[in-house]
This record gives sequence, C-alpha cells and structure tokens, in this order.
Amino acid sequence: MEDLNFRKGDAKTAIFGSETMLQSSPVDRIPDGPTTPEIAYQMVKDETYAQTQPRLNLATFVTTYMDDYATKLMNEAISINYIDETEYPRVAVMNAKCINIIANLWNTPEKNKWKTGALAIGSSEACMLGGVAAWLRWREKRLAAGKPVDKPNFVISAGYQVVWEKFAQLWQVEMRQVPLTLEKTTLDPEAALKMCDENTICIVPIMGVTWTGLNDDVEALNKELDAYNMKTGYDIPIHVDAASGGFILPFLKPEHKWDFRLKWVLSISTSGHKFGLVYPGLGWVVWKDQTYLPKSMSFSVNYLGANITQVGLNFSRPAAQILGQYYQFIRLGFQGYKEIQHNCMEITQYLHREIGKMAPFINYSHEVVNPLFIWYLKPEYAKKAKWTLYDLQDKLKQSGWMVPAYTLPNNIQEYVVMRIVARQGFSRDMADMLLNDIKEAVAELEKLEYPTPTRIAQDKNFEVKGSVFTHTGTPHKKK
Repeated sequence: MEDLNFRKGDAKTAIFGSETMLQSSPVDRIPDGPTTPEIAYQMVKDETYAQTQPRLNLATFVTTYMDDYATKLMNEAISINYIDETEYPRVAVMNAKCINIIANLWNTPEKNKWKTGALAIGSSEACMLGGVAAWLRWREKRLAAGKPVDKPNFVISAGYQVVWEKFAQLWQVEMRQVPLTLEKTTLDPEAALKMCDENTICIVPIMGVTWTGLNDDVEALNKELDAYNMKTGYDIPIHVDAASGGFILPFLKPEHKWDFRLKWVLSISTSGHKFGLVYPGLGWVVWKDQTYLPKSMSFSVNYLGANITQVGLNFSRPAAQILGQYYQFIRLGFQGYKEIQHNCMEITQYLHREIGKMAPFINYSHEVVNPLFIWYLKPEYAKKAKWTLYDLQDKLKQSGWMVPAYTLPNNIQEYVVMRIVARQGFSRDMADMLLNDIKEAVAELEKLEYPTPTRIAQDKNFEVKGSVFTHTGTPHKKK
C-alpha cells in the first residue's frame, strides 16, 4: 500500500501540481521521504504568508532592513561558527575591531590597543554579562574582606526589560525596583540611592526604556552616586543598559554625557541588531578597562585546534552578524549612521506630532529622545468611548501593521498605551499610510453602538479597592 505521507516530486514536477501540496505540512512526525527543495521552500514560505511584513512591524526593535550587499555578505557567512578562531581567525580580529569602534563611540578611557568587551547574541546576553561582572566583582571584594555574600542586590527602574528579571532569578540577585510615576517617568537618582546598601552590586540606568522610549539621567545619577559612595565608603558602580540608546546618542547627541566619561559607569551593553542596524541576533558589552572584567568570566578550551578563550554565556554563535556589523561601520561611517538615525528621529517626531493632534489621543511625553514613543487615550474621550487601544491594535493588524497596545509597569499599570518604533526602512510615505489607517480605524470604532469585549473587560479589571479606572488608566474616585 502506498504511503500517503511520502513526498512525491522531482525536478519536473510543478510545485502546485505536486501531491505534496494536497497534504498538510508535518506537525509531529518527520515525513517518510524527501521532497524537492522548491516544494519544501514553498511549504515553509506559505506557513508565514499571512504574517505582518517585517517592515510594517512597528512593535519590534530589531533591524528589518539591510541593503543587498550586507544581506549577501551575511548569507555567505551563515555557516561560519565564530568560536572556531583557528579556522576563521580574521573573524575574531573583525570582532575585536567592532568592540574597539563601539568602545570609542562611548568615549572609552582604556589605552590598550584592543578594548575590553564581548560579543553577545543580543542585548539580553550583553546585559547578563554586565550584571554577572558586577556581581563577581562585588563577591570577590566581599570574600577578600571576610564578609558574607549571600544577599546581593541591584537597583533598576520599574521600566526594566525582562532580561533583568531573568538575571535576578538565575543568579539569585535581588532586583530592587524604583517605581515610575507620571511625575517621575524615568529613574529617580535619589530614590535609587535610598535602595542601595553594602550588598548593592550596581545600579542600572536605561538609555531607551522599552516601555516608553525615554532615557534615564545617567549624569545626574553619577553625580548623586559619587557623593553617596564617598559618604558611605561603598564603591557601587553603574552598568548602563543602552540597548537602544547606545547607537543613537553617539550620533545625534555626542555632547550628552551618559557613557564612560562618567566616573562610575564601568560597563555598557547595547543591541547591534536594533539601532546598530544589523539583522538579529547581535549584542555588545564593553567594560571601562580590563580590570573591571573578572578573570573568572573567561573560559578556555583547546579541543578546536588551539587554546581559545571566550567571555560569554553562549559558546557557539553565528559569525554572520559580526560581518554585518563591520560592514555597516565601513559602509555608513559616522556620517551615514548619523543620517539614518536622524531620519528615524524625524519620522518619529512627525508621527508624535500628528498622533498628538488626533482627538482621542495624548502623547505620554512631550519630547522624543529615541526613535520610539507611546500614547494613550485622553481621559475625557475614554469615558465615552466604546473601544480600547487593543481594538485599535486589532484594526491596524487587519491593514498589515503591528502597533502594540500594552499596560505600563507596576505602579502605573492602569495605563494602556500604544507604541511605535521607527527603524531604518520606515519612510515618510509609510508614516503617512499608517496615519491614514489610524484615522480610518478610529472612524470605524467611533461608529460602534455597543462596547467591545475588551472595553467591557478593562472596565471590570480596573475596579480595584474602591477606585475605578477608566480604560486609559486615568484614576477617578467613586463618588
């Protein structure tokens, strides 16, 4: 009896004339036999057909556009494992060159020819490495002084990215969160210092908060921390999570002090696959000097043909992203990066202005400091509206856009907001198309006769302890 799961087809078989296209794609068992690459390609391609096109995904921070030469270069390196330094020694040198370039963008004071840093799969791993280094430095000093090391903590705003929660859980380091409020929309240095003690391994300000797009004031924090450390005798450092801002500020605001020019900034992490303009996954972490990278973080093996030492949570990793980053540095140069980031900011500011003019909406912040921003429904509008921003998200998705709606962090979690991230590849024409689609979606939603399920659900969810919250999150007391 013929096996119906067998993949028939040869080089002469038309893709949509093959028996394979009459069968469902594999779910839980590998097919009994092979099929042609053309048919396999089409089946996998069709699985993703109905998804949002990457350049219309305004929720993601990661790069969705690189030029043809960059894409070609990365595709040609797809089989290269970076860690095989004996086989690909020039890739290792190229990686070191990228670290040098990034360190100098951040005004490193290190005098060594090769700056102290590490490659990462993304900014999440880069954050982990920065956090682990701070933890190990603290631990080594405590052990040398004969003090306990069982209660480490770090301080960060409630606007943290989830990697810091993972770091706290995996390394058993207490995460002390500084609440955000409508008055204090970024990390409050004074509040952060009140949470510090002898067990604090570092404070983590964020340049480009994922939730809001805002920047913490690292210079103000450094000033307050300097006085605090002098008063207490501690030496609590700063690790800057610059996943987004690390590739924005050096080009658009080089005079702004947030980096290694500040005394207590000992490490910085960033995402190469965000505004570093490289396809995922790529991250970088740089230390102020090699003395701040604990030797215990370096691991060596000799089973690849030579003694290879590496810093990182992952061992094997793709080399293609390194080539992509180095290509972008050569191709664009400082001026090219500046022009692209400038255009991203201009389009973001344009959207910020136009959305702010729309009757239902109000922007969360008055200024745009990174190529992303958030907005919410005006309280007076929200009281009468029969829809929520989740409904608007769904409407825009029908037009191909992914514009996320979500609640803000703890303490201001009653606010439901929407966010736009304007990356390379997002043009002014696309911005106009988005604005028109938002206007049309709102017009349709305003015709609703009855509240949507999300509106009903939100009204129920925001009844908390005697207070009723409108679905924008603006609180008003029960009379």
